[in-house]
Amino acid sequence: MMYEYFCLTDTGRLRESNEDSVVFDPDNQVVVLADGMGGYNAGEVASVMATTFIKTELGRWLAEGGAQASAREIKRAMEICVDNANRSIFNAANSNSQYEGMGTTLVMGVFQGSRALIGHVGDSRCYRLRGNSLVQLTRDHSLLQEQIDAGLISLEQAQYATHKNLVTRALGVEDTVLLEVNEYRAEEGDLYVLCSDGLSDMVTDGRIAALLVSTGTLEEKCKALIDAANGNGGRDNISVILAFVRSLAARRGLFARMLRQ
Repeated sequence: MMYEYFCLTDTGRLRESNEDSVVFDPDNQVVVLADGMGGYNAGEVASVMATTFIKTELGRWLAEGGAQASAREIKRAMEICVDNANRSIFNAANSNSQYEGMGTTLVMGVFQGSRALIGHVGDSRCYRLRGNSLVQLTRDHSLLQEQIDAGLISLEQAQYATHKNLVTRALGVEDTVLLEVNEYRAEEGDLYVLCSDGLSDMVTDGRIAALLVSTGTLEEKCKALIDAANGNGGRDNISVILAFVRSLAARRGLFARMLRQ
């Protein structure tokens, strides 16, 4: 298996600045998306700190020996990198009044062969499109999700809730944070979609699936998703990372056809 990536972020229609941050490291197969929150520019600081730290530290670890690592070892490395990033953000927020109260949600992926390890904190999400079926792999760490789980509110009522963005877990808010990590078996043709709530709050899962299925390249798919969110009001920053699974055999076949032309 090999993976192709594309990411895009947009300020949206109502926000003056973009507090989302997206990065990917194709050499080490790491993708990270963070949705910052806080006072003036503080959310942007938190999200950039998170993505930069995790990409650098986790990428270094994977480059040094990650190819031979077990899923359990990779999961532990992800947890350690996120914990260290959390402490850096927490310390910055508590030592600089300008950054007081800043934090960030997070969704990340490490892809190796047929395995995909997806981690998240907060309500930034990861979906997987397999065939024409879109499945949400992450479960929001939010007050709304807790109410749904407890049967206090229905999924239909949740669509119109006014407290969608009250997260119960985020980096930088406390001195420790728990990263939820799950492993999935990747198959040829899978498309993993990591996004901030600026997409998931503005575009239904059905519409996301339809756009992913009907649109062409990864870049075009990203643009279509962001255009849809903006078309529905664009009330928040919108960020998307796409990771597409392509078999090595298909890639070799493409190169062979190109050489014969």
